[in-house]
Amino acid sequence: IAGMFPFKPIFLGQRTPPHPRATTSQKCIRNNDIENVGRTARHHTFFEMLGNFSFGDYFKEKAIAWAWELSTEGFGLSADRIFPTVFEEDDEAFEIWRDQMGIPAHRIYRLGEEENYWHAGPTGPCGPCSELYYDLHPERGDKEIDLEDDTRFIEFYNLVFMQYNQDSEGNLTPLQNQNIDTGLGLERMAQILQGVPNNYETDLIFPIIQTAAELAGINYDTCEEKAKVSLKVIGDHVRAVVQMIVDGITASNVGRGYVLRRLIRRVVRHGRSIGIQDEFTTKVAETAIALSEPHYPQLREGAQLIKTELQREESRFLETLERGEKILTEILTSGPKQISGKDAFVLYDTYGFPLELTQEIERL
Repeated sequence: IAGMFPFKPIFLGQRTPPHPRATTSQKCIRNNDIENVGRTARHHTFFEMLGNFSFGDYFKEKAIAWAWELSTEGFGLSADRIFPTVFEEDDEAFEIWRDQMGIPAHRIYRLGEEENYWHAGPTGPCGPCSELYYDLHPERGDKEIDLEDDTRFIEFYNLVFMQYNQDSEGNLTPLQNQNIDTGLGLERMAQILQGVPNNYETDLIFPIIQTAAELAGINYDTCEEKAKVSLKVIGDHVRAVVQMIVDGITASNVGRGYVLRRLIRRVVRHGRSIGIQDEFTTKVAETAIALSEPHYPQLREGAQLIKTELQREESRFLETLERGEKILTEILTSGPKQISGKDAFVLYDTYGFPLELTQEIERL
């Protein structure tokens, strides 16, 4: 969910804010591209989004100036490693970056609507945006700059100039006020500041990975890539499930409960794939709780609730997993390596073996 959604009525002029400015730190759960977790440097099911907002107070000039100040003075990032982008028609933002922030014109990239125009959905508040990218490898030179190369560049700050309302016909009308909506990913900033190659190796997640590796008797630095992916999945998902459970979600077959159940089952499955045979989720959860409790004390207060839910789900799923894996192995060893739709349905309908796990095992 975008950080601006709680403020949508304010942007639309339907509610008066108690203050003209706000800052946020928002816990976010994302499960629409779960298969990318662990396989890319920065996909997560749980992440924290930081933001600063203006409700008709400051606008482009101050938003850009303060983003630059925070990045270069607050975080201490090297100015010559930051590349701003602007919407291709937004001359004002381009000129602020060039004339007031002193960024050379060739380092300010004008991009199209798909990249640099933010919409809350098919209708609602919208506006052009300016994004800040950080160069992780300046030694590669500046002859061929491709901001989409995520092995070199990381987008870490997005400034949305929320000034229009879009109707169902695509027509734009100016909002009552010119507003600012920004987002800065905590995990991405941690990667930059800690100088590690991906979000998983930051101190936000890596201790969970280390706990899982110790339980599996493997070394993260020297294990095969497939095992690294599993360790990253465990680190990410455990971080997500402890927050979900403490916020009152219980595992089920519908809605948010199914998201939780699916994440727990993926943790168990990836644990098995790296050699963990016994129940282990409560142990990695303890590491996740200890990491976050200084900022989220409710995690320690709800630790027993979290562990009870994990233990119940893990125990139940291990029984399903043992039955399903045995049959799945028989299918894969007795014929073609591709699982038929009929076999996948039998595994699900008769043995309760999740379709997404059948697909994942086949891919592995």
